[in-house]
Amino acid sequence: MLGIHSPSLDASRPPQRQGKQPRSAGRAPIALLLLIVALPGAWPTPANGSAARLADLPRAWRDDRGQLFDLQALQGHAVVLTMAYTTCHRVCPTTMRRLVQLQHDLDRRGTTAEFLVIGYDPDNDDAAAWHQYRETRHLTRSNWHFLVGTRAAVEQTARQLGFEFWKMDRHVVHDSRILYFDEQGTLVGTGAATELESTQR
Repeated sequence: MLGIHSPSLDASRPPQRQGKQPRSAGRAPIALLLLIVALPGAWPTPANGSAARLADLPRAWRDDRGQLFDLQALQGHAVVLTMAYTTCHRVCPTTMRRLVQLQHDLDRRGTTAEFLVIGYDPDNDDAAAWHQYRETRHLTRSNWHFLVGTRAAVEQTARQLGFEFWKMDRHVVHDSRILYFDEQGTLVGTGAATELESTQR
């Protein structure tokens, strides 16, 4: 696990702004959200007609403090979702940088979204591991949620949302995707996958 702080990964506070603050900081209209997430290598594509809904996913998760977390609590908020694991050294850090850039873009526009990171590897990444991960990387904003589930819940979620991954010994091979849900919890956009990765723990 990398322990060196990179300013580009600091999502603990909004960047300093010049001039007047926005009059209001409402939820991000999903069209705006999809516009500003057009980052290099992560262009969003429309979801298909049978798009998944957050309500269709397993509901019982724990956050990095060990507290129960129900996805239904996100109703009414735009949601950005990805999957990751704590000792990933290439794909996950790239994905996190994209999420941090998106957070900063939302801050500049005075809009909000909830960020969900679901762990691929509950056998090794418990709540304490995720808590250390987010603290080390300064990903401590209250709208960022790092979730741990049962192996069955993780596999079901990955299958429903199209995340490909598999375990080989102590390796996790996975792709990188970022999904965008509107305020009604409907999948409306998908960031393009980057590369498959196998990392040694």
